[in-house]
Amino acid sequence: MWPWEHAIVAYLAYSLCCHIAFRKSPTGLEAFAVVFASVLPDLIDKPLAWEFGVFDSGYAIGHSIFFAVPLAILIGTIAHAATRPGVGLAFGLGYLSHPPADIIDSVFRQGVFQIELMLWPIAPVEGRPPGPGLLEGFFYFFDRYWSAVLAGDLSTYLLFQFGLAGVVLMVWLADGAPVLRESLHAGLRVTRAFLSRVLGLSRSNQPDRQ
Repeated sequence: MWPWEHAIVAYLAYSLCCHIAFRKSPTGLEAFAVVFASVLPDLIDKPLAWEFGVFDSGYAIGHSIFFAVPLAILIGTIAHAATRPGVGLAFGLGYLSHPPADIIDSVFRQGVFQIELMLWPIAPVEGRPPGPGLLEGFFYFFDRYWSAVLAGDLSTYLLFQFGLAGVVLMVWLADGAPVLRESLHAGLRVTRAFLSRVLGLSRSNQPDRQ
């Protein structure tokens, strides 16, 4: 599953969780946490395998349930201590959604149930890096993905993912566009402070009229 697909699934799940359990929309920090955590397993394993050759495939420690659960608990504990429990929940949900999503993806795309994707080091995934480095590996799969899209060779599963992307976009907008919303507010505050300072300086530099 591609990073943006993980982000789509994780954000939708967390947004629904917020509305059902807490009757609110995700904050910007929570939205960032759930999206970042949803792609973090790949950010850990793909470079270690494809660039540095630490693992045979891009499914190793980052995807392992034996690493994911302790990490989610640790981040959740830190977030709770910092009075940001929602951020801890968002991170945990985003990270823990990644391995099962990869397994479901392998079932629909390849017809294979690969539970070993989340069982490193008990059942490491065999394989080899797709290219001589991280960027080469990424573009190798990226080219295959978009070649199928541009050729119109869209499977039912791929059409479902595009539809889900449209749904998540509408949900994100209904949530108030978190992250973008906070960024715009921060930009406005900085702009107002800057203008106030400039106008204040210009007034202070005007000569006193006698």
